[in-house]
Amino acid sequence: IAALGARCTVAGYIGDDDAGRKLRQTLEAKGIAAVATPGTGQTIVKTRVMVQRQQLCRIDRESPPGAYRFTAAQAETLLAKSIAGCDAVILSDYAKGILSDELVERIAQLARTAGKLVALDPKPRGQLAFRDLDLITPNKRESLELAGLDLPPHAPYPAAEVCARLHQRYRTRHLVITLGEDGMLLSEGGRIKKTIPTAAREVFDVSGAGDTSLAALVLALAAGTNLTTAAHFANAAAGVVVAKLGTATVTPAELRAYVAHES
Repeated sequence: IAALGARCTVAGYIGDDDAGRKLRQTLEAKGIAAVATPGTGQTIVKTRVMVQRQQLCRIDRESPPGAYRFTAAQAETLLAKSIAGCDAVILSDYAKGILSDELVERIAQLARTAGKLVALDPKPRGQLAFRDLDLITPNKRESLELAGLDLPPHAPYPAAEVCARLHQRYRTRHLVITLGEDGMLLSEGGRIKKTIPTAAREVFDVSGAGDTSLAALVLALAAGTNLTTAAHFANAAAGVVVAKLGTATVTPAELRAYVAHES
């Protein structure tokens, strides 16, 4: 979000350790405000093991999930001012334990009362109960899990059924399912709206592509575009970052150059 030119505040757990201090320095250098949530754990550190420009595995060093608990009351105290001053709120904790049903409900309530867009990157293993958000962005595997579908190997993706089930369960205004090499599936009201083919010309590393898509989608929707325009914008942004090695961001200049080349 910051790389694309918008101002943002990140809220999450930052430990009192070397990794936490480095994280604060990085955020400050990028002009990103930080709200540290209470907890007793270490700052989560991810180490990616690369072999010949491909990620072999990822090692996460972290405390047990209970160390990152953040209550709804604490959220209201720490985040109410930030929520009131923003255009949109993104909820995402990678199933590390910060987000709870109570917390999601309270933050969404604060945001809706203030007229803000609310988006969630859902991780099925987190088993969050949520409803009536503006946007969720699961990938293909996550969408099947959220829909309660267990398909046999090589079975075709049941797009219409997935969209219908997710709308029935979660009543989300916009649903965008990232399909990897197959692009993006857009849905509203439980029905398929459109499928957008992938914009990626070459793929070196998909790490962070989902985060880029979500960031770009929310920025475009918050700016007043419709879902289709926002999805094309997000698709192009993801196309830039997957051509870079490692988790990466995209700048407006890179995005303009990318779109000009495609045109």
